[in-house]
Amino acid sequence: MKIGVCVHFASIESIPEKFRVLREQGFDNCQLISWKTDLWTDDNAAKLKEYQAEYGVEISAFWCGWEGPAVWNFYEGQKNLGLVPPEYREMRIKNLCDGADFAKKLGVENVVTHMGFIPENPNDPEFVPFCEAVKRVADHLKENGQWLLFETGQETPVTMLRCFETAGADNLGVNLDTANLILYGRANPVDALDVFGKYVRNLHAKDGLYPVNGHDLGHETAIGQGKVDFYGVIKGLHEYGYTGYITIEREITGEQQAKDILAAKEYLASIVKEVTGKDAE
Repeated sequence: MKIGVCVHFASIESIPEKFRVLREQGFDNCQLISWKTDLWTDDNAAKLKEYQAEYGVEISAFWCGWEGPAVWNFYEGQKNLGLVPPEYREMRIKNLCDGADFAKKLGVENVVTHMGFIPENPNDPEFVPFCEAVKRVADHLKENGQWLLFETGQETPVTMLRCFETAGADNLGVNLDTANLILYGRANPVDALDVFGKYVRNLHAKDGLYPVNGHDLGHETAIGQGKVDFYGVIKGLHEYGYTGYITIEREITGEQQAKDILAAKEYLASIVKEVTGKDAE
């Protein structure tokens, strides 16, 4: 298993320094996270490939954002996140397809996004149209030789599985965010592997606590300080034959973020060695 970090693509000018810091911290891979659709140009793709070669950085996945409002709570979020809201669906289908085309220029086959609060009830009138939208995006990515990965969080594991079955595309997978399942109060990530473990193609190593009210998500913590059983997650993935990426995500900024990332790298590497008998790459 390879341990990496998340890198936010806010401007092309910021990337060399971010890659430099990444290598300084001992990493050689990242998920590239991008919400700015105007950055997805041929020129920027060419520059990113140059920076990858210069710094020796592999992009394990392209995290593709979309346009329109995004409120990360249990109320407004139900109405404005992902492909679920009908009023934003067509725009975001285009965003995801455009982002995938940009990722293809980078040679990246895994495209990740949040799909929103997928209806838990399969009889909800929006469930099937949502799944049809997912299929349209997945079909576009299929032509590119890519996978469409759902980042966990807003839906229960069985709802995600039901969507995969209903959409019927064979290039759907999971970006398992270990903390999100807890932050959204949806599941324990170790147990969630029983439901969708075979679909996991990338991993956000993140930690956190369960919600304490019905409006707001739980609280993110440094890795090892929350409710995630990382030994159980890594052991479970290993039993499924997972040999891919463990991407550290720490959603704070500043010096503490760097300290937490380096501590997480050491912590996770020790678990990988214990579980697999091999050093993390």
